[in-house]
Amino acid sequence: MKTLALFALLSVGCVAVGDSGSEIDMSFDQPTEQHAWLQQLVGEWDVRSEATMGAETMVVEGTETVATFGDLWIVSDGVMDFGGMEVAARMTLGYDPAKESFVGTWVGSVHDDLWVYRGQLDHGRKVLVLETEGPHFSDPRERARYRDTIEILGPDRRRMVSTMEGLDGNWATFMTAEYTRRSGS
Repeated sequence: MKTLALFALLSVGCVAVGDSGSEIDMSFDQPTEQHAWLQQLVGEWDVRSEATMGAETMVVEGTETVATFGDLWIVSDGVMDFGGMEVAARMTLGYDPAKESFVGTWVGSVHDDLWVYRGQLDHGRKVLVLETEGPHFSDPRERARYRDTIEILGPDRRRMVSTMEGLDGNWATFMTAEYTRRSGS
């Protein structure tokens, strides 16, 4: 019965009284303009990506579905064909007003790292720069800094550029992905 009462309190968002008699704020977070910015990513997308590993450039195509998760989050599920091998990825993005930062995660079906994002929107509100850390390409035992830059090119087009900071401190682009909204989404 206690669980049902707690669920009822949570479902309406209110102030409850804790065991010590103190009030507990049970209100829900409200979407901000940053959460609204993320909504333009929602939909079905065709993806064409060029990835450079060393001297070789690989062109990969796939799809991505971006859905809302309540009013505060979006969840992206992408599938790409890497030479006959299907690779899937999932990204979450939201905004944390307390940190004044976009936050999120990325996981891929062929990697065992959880990539944790933190980022900012540019003043023109067209570019979101997300920073994270992961294994270095040349030595997986070493960690490297990464940036994924999402640029809105129009209501039905966007681009993501992925860069990595090298051991020499210089940033290099290793992947560029072009997204085109599927008609009707």
